[in-house]
Amino acid sequence: MDRPTPLVPLHHVRLGARGPEDVVADPHGRVLTGVADGRILRVHHPGDPHAVRTEVLAETGGRPLGLELLPDGDLLVCDAERGLLRVGTDDGTVRVLADSVAGERLRFCSNAVALPDGTVYFTVSSRRYPLHRWIGDIVEHTGTGRLLRLAPGGEPEVLLDGLQFANGLAPSADGSFLMIAETGSCRLIRYRLTGPRAGHADPFADLPGMPDNLWREGPDGPVWVALAGPRVPPLDLLHRAPPAVRRGAARAAVHAPYRPSGTVGVVAVDDRGRTVHHLTRRHSGFRMVTSVCATRDHLVLGSLLEPGVAVCARPAAR
Repeated sequence: MDRPTPLVPLHHVRLGARGPEDVVADPHGRVLTGVADGRILRVHHPGDPHAVRTEVLAETGGRPLGLELLPDGDLLVCDAERGLLRVGTDDGTVRVLADSVAGERLRFCSNAVALPDGTVYFTVSSRRYPLHRWIGDIVEHTGTGRLLRLAPGGEPEVLLDGLQFANGLAPSADGSFLMIAETGSCRLIRYRLTGPRAGHADPFADLPGMPDNLWREGPDGPVWVALAGPRVPPLDLLHRAPPAVRRGAARAAVHAPYRPSGTVGVVAVDDRGRTVHHLTRRHSGFRMVTSVCATRDHLVLGSLLEPGVAVCARPAAR
């Protein structure tokens, strides 16, 4: 992996609420995000601090996390409290597509993608810990994350179980596989959709930190990966400890104040798992980057914790 280049911050856009956990760019260069109070927002002109403005598109009544922009302009929304939603960006309507699977409530729906045939794939990060106790799953290393599929007119079904905090999703350019972020394992895995190994998963890319949301830049561009935190060697060691030890550490972690690292980063990978860009910044004032998207000359970063998004310089194309 090449030496990382500096992540250059330009300005912050305050949103009047905390936690723009995922950010996605639309074809007009606007950025959509969901915040902790349940609102879905659209940010116009994010790269121009003098012209930027924000509008409210909808309110989910829960806690929106991962977003997926659909061809008709509507949004798929993974809501940590309400499940998989479809949100009308013109009229603000909110429709529940799935709130349970096999009789079990979807309690931590995290990220989704829609393929051209209308099939939706989405992740559940943890079956043991809710969003506000996410650190417990990372520490305990529960392996209760899932990949699910919702076919048009069907019911949600589980495709993969046992994932370490399943998070962001992105399809390959040719639609032959999905990239899945395993936050708890600091890697991407590949779930094959076609070919003789369809339905199988294998490791795809090891990363220098904990991946969160993924965002593909156009049909042939790279996949941008937000790193919510750097690798933590003591945590890697803990993950090899007996389950009882991990559970005890998790109980302590969920009651301790969480202090995010001052080192933030993003990477971009191609469909062969090679790193195209690796950008990082130490001593950042914008903490816990959980999403990244590209719009014109800028990168826009989201965060589970911050009261807005950060706009950064975009690296030169490789």
